[in-house]
Amino acid sequence: MSMQSRYRFTAAWLPEGWRRNVVISVDPAGDIVDVAPDDVVTTARLVNGAAIPGMPNAHSHAFQRALAGLAERSTSDASSFWSWREIMYRLAARMTPECLNAIAAQVYVDMLKAGYTAVCEFHYLHNQPSGDPYEDPIVMSQALIDAAAIAGIGLTLLPTLYQTSDFGGAPPTQVQRQFAMQSERFISLFGRLRPSPQHVGQLEVGAAFHSLRAVPPDAIATVLRELDVKTVHLHIAEQEREVAACVEHLGRRPIEWLAEHVELDDRWCLVHATHATTQELETLAKSGAIVAVCPTTEANLGDGAFQAEHYVKAGGALAIGSDSHISLSPSEELRWLEYQARLARRERNVLASGETRSTGTALWARACAGGARASARRIGRLEAGARADIVVLDLNVPAFVGRMDDAIIDTFVFACSGQAVRDVMVGGRWLVQDGRHFAETAIAAGYRRAIAKLT
Repeated sequence: MSMQSRYRFTAAWLPEGWRRNVVISVDPAGDIVDVAPDDVVTTARLVNGAAIPGMPNAHSHAFQRALAGLAERSTSDASSFWSWREIMYRLAARMTPECLNAIAAQVYVDMLKAGYTAVCEFHYLHNQPSGDPYEDPIVMSQALIDAAAIAGIGLTLLPTLYQTSDFGGAPPTQVQRQFAMQSERFISLFGRLRPSPQHVGQLEVGAAFHSLRAVPPDAIATVLRELDVKTVHLHIAEQEREVAACVEHLGRRPIEWLAEHVELDDRWCLVHATHATTQELETLAKSGAIVAVCPTTEANLGDGAFQAEHYVKAGGALAIGSDSHISLSPSEELRWLEYQARLARRERNVLASGETRSTGTALWARACAGGARASARRIGRLEAGARADIVVLDLNVPAFVGRMDDAIIDTFVFACSGQAVRDVMVGGRWLVQDGRHFAETAIAAGYRRAIAKLT
């Protein structure tokens, strides 16, 4: 007797396009073992709705969700990323493992309900607020691993190296000591974070360098030499001030310097690249590296707009992330990405591509592919061999009336409210059904307790 679970979807978006009456078979390990378009077998469980691949979230700082909405007041000085950062530091200084776990679990539930099925957690809250290590050095990392397991989301944990407060080896400030560690300790930490048997398939571990200003060149070289990692992430060219300081101290713009000093390839995920030149973007596109763009955070912080049109035309790989979690909707990230390109060009449907010319489809497919690579996971496509990460859109929502095929995703990305996602499967397990996460009540209670402790 087969141990596979079989699900029949009203419609499904497969690599070859939209198909009706599709049966997807999933094995006990949570992998897709067969996709049968236009299947006539009647033994599968019926799931009314349109199945699309779940979206990977390529950049997350889970703890920052507790700050969302609390930094929207003007000050006597001009508000900027740098003034926002001071507010964020004050939040980080109050964060405990228990609070981080509760906040992350809530963030991951909200991601799932919006259509994210995996997340890359860029994690640098390693130490106690004093800067002293915890008795258990991986306790903050474990808080995130446990939060992802509770919520059920696929996790790529990215322990992040942070050593200096600026270029030139400036020591970390008192508040930054909470993030800082030497290279040897970082390598040891990484060695303790291998997925355990119960996390196989749901947890990957990569590595991250916070930024070129926070990690000296020799430390980058040491870690890359000592660690064999599937994916490497790095904030880069996010701020004009950062770019200018890089030129002053390293003699090159950030992406120029990186391309000259490391072997950029498809393991690398560069976050933001907001102030990259067209030549730098072409270099990235040729290298195979992924750029993780976080449009709602970049807009919220006033960082600037990524040159998406030029990068896409150069063949560059893109992913999206929710970063500071001012928004937790993949549709909103993609919508902002396209709208920024439209405002720059003063034309519509700038990032559309392929034979269908569907902008929503092009955006979702591109971000799924880039996000899968950034997370080092077999996700982003509904096909045999991939993880069974499936988002089911509710075609009974009024916005979808009369919509078929690519118009479904175009509507989802550009014209839907938060009620569009009905069911979500991750690794073969239904986590969200009829719009509710199976553990959302308990997780929300934990979140409320954590916020009460932080305020």
